[in-house]
Amino acid sequence: MSIMKLLEQAQGGQGLSQLASQFGLDESKARALTDMLAPAIGQAAKKRAESGGAETVLGFMKGEDKAAFFDDASAAATPEGVAQGQSFLDSLMGDAAATEGLASAAAEKAGVDQRTVSQFLPALAAMAQGGLQKQMPDSSIDGMMGMLQGAGGAGGNGLMGMIGGLLGGKAGAKSSGPDLSMLTRMLDADGDGSVVDDLLGKIMK
Repeated sequence: MSIMKLLEQAQGGQGLSQLASQFGLDESKARALTDMLAPAIGQAAKKRAESGGAETVLGFMKGEDKAAFFDDASAAATPEGVAQGQSFLDSLMGDAAATEGLASAAAEKAGVDQRTVSQFLPALAAMAQGGLQKQMPDSSIDGMMGMLQGAGGAGGNGLMGMIGGLLGGKAGAKSSGPDLSMLTRMLDADGDGSVVDDLLGKIMK
């Protein structure tokens, strides 16, 4: 299941429209933004993990309290939710300027005011983060992190092989222990190879 499909299931299918209403966004505009932003979040997470930040990505998915942002759009739109989503995005994108660059590019393509998108994007990220946490409880994430740390102990090749398996690499990278394919499914990106890659290529730090 991709992040886009995960968001579509929020609050019985009403989460995205309810989040849009929190920011005065037309539902069709919110959908156009989400079609770009959700895959961008997934792709950014993959790229960050590939560059050696797999434990960081997993660490940001921990915290059962984040599930509330998935279950309640109004919670994702609170200052706390926006701050949490902003921190998540800044870590994935590289810094706040890169996150703002993503918001700016998405706003231009969707024909939406950039200030609105700059508020909507972190709230959407918080909702996605909450959904990821509900799919992968802390115990599963701890197991995945333990596998990565164990692979690192075997040397750089072991670690890269583990990350390859985590990101949907060759079957030979599969190892015993927690099923890392769960993270691969969660970070699947609709629109892979489209405008999303172009955006991230220019923006990510």
